[in-house]
Amino acid sequence: MIRKEMIAMLLAGGQGSRLGVLTADVAKPAVAFGGKYRIIDFPLSNCINSGIDTVGVLTQYQPLRLNTHIGIGIPWDLDRNNGGVTVLPPYEKSTNSEWYTGTANAIYQNLNYMESYNPEYVLILSGDHIYKMDYEVMLDFHKANDADVTLAVMPVPYEEASRFGIVITDDDRRIQEFEEKPEQPRSNLASMGIYIFSWKVLKEALIAMKDQGNCDFGKHIIPYLHERESRMFAYEFNGYWKDVGTLGSYWQANMELIDLIPEFNLYEKYWRIYTNSSDTIEPQYISESAVIEQSIIGDGTEIYGEVRRSVIGAGVVIGKGSVVRDSIIMKGAVIGENVIMDKAIIAEDCHIGNDVKIGVGQYAPNKFNPKVYAFDLATIGESSVIPDHVSIGKNTAISGITEASDYPNGILESGESIIKAGVKA
Repeated sequence: MIRKEMIAMLLAGGQGSRLGVLTADVAKPAVAFGGKYRIIDFPLSNCINSGIDTVGVLTQYQPLRLNTHIGIGIPWDLDRNNGGVTVLPPYEKSTNSEWYTGTANAIYQNLNYMESYNPEYVLILSGDHIYKMDYEVMLDFHKANDADVTLAVMPVPYEEASRFGIVITDDDRRIQEFEEKPEQPRSNLASMGIYIFSWKVLKEALIAMKDQGNCDFGKHIIPYLHERESRMFAYEFNGYWKDVGTLGSYWQANMELIDLIPEFNLYEKYWRIYTNSSDTIEPQYISESAVIEQSIIGDGTEIYGEVRRSVIGAGVVIGKGSVVRDSIIMKGAVIGENVIMDKAIIAEDCHIGNDVKIGVGQYAPNKFNPKVYAFDLATIGESSVIPDHVSIGKNTAISGITEASDYPNGILESGESIIKAGVKA
């Protein structure tokens, strides 16, 4: 095996429970984004654009669609005889079978994979962020500082800093203190969950902390190295980066793509985002009566109604007389005729009947899970069916094949949910 200077380990096994019904049957990194992509396309594209040709993808929760999407890595030029992309699920050892129980634990369980390449450096990534980043520039920073570990950080508003791991640095960007989600943050430099480790340092730390329950980089490995006065530096990133871990941030990141001058540009030729688009999809069809305003429209979509400020995936049908505003509709969904939709997220392969109203009524907090189903969004999970002539309010969630009898007086009031038996929310 040819030695690699730096390999990447991409953590893609999370459930993404804050995305609710969108991740009931699919891992968060495999959720559709931007009408064409899946979330994991962004870190994978960053790797190959940065010259990293060896990537281990650690999967766990609902991996089928993610594994199918990645395949042997052809879209990202990661189908290599030496290196390339390798999917790394948990596996049965000779003594026991163990799930990944934390970010660092997942990396520890794949020491043999990393050892086989004997790299100088290991890049740790998350599979659920939207951004473009040249990891080679970060590696140059790591080398220049003779660092043991480099954390990618970015400034965040002080009022949001308590949601992140926060670093305090000196003038040379050497990390003096690290606080995991502090109640009273003393800095606004937030860890992005992107790390470059010198291989020997990472290996020693993982072995030393192997018995730590739910071993995590932010909670355990970084503090462990800090206590041993390892050379830890903060690489400040000032580009676009979005953690799409909530329905609100996911919706907002999609809406930002359709700004007149989008902050995050999907059309730059020098830093392309690649995806698996092996399906043969017909061209778009826009009818004479259709109206489209400031939207992204996927291949194979048929539009007979109005679409305004929305992101529409591939193979979607929007019926005559329907009006879709400020919404996300994923691949293969069928929207009937005379549907009025405001601030909705419609997952893949849903079927919305005729004369349906979605996102109407007054505000009310969601009763089922108010922390997840918020942001005034109506969220409808994958392959759900909505019957004709019903109204669906704000902060609502629907998952499964529903019937008219599921809607009292034809209405799902704001804050209510319909989660059919056998479907996780």
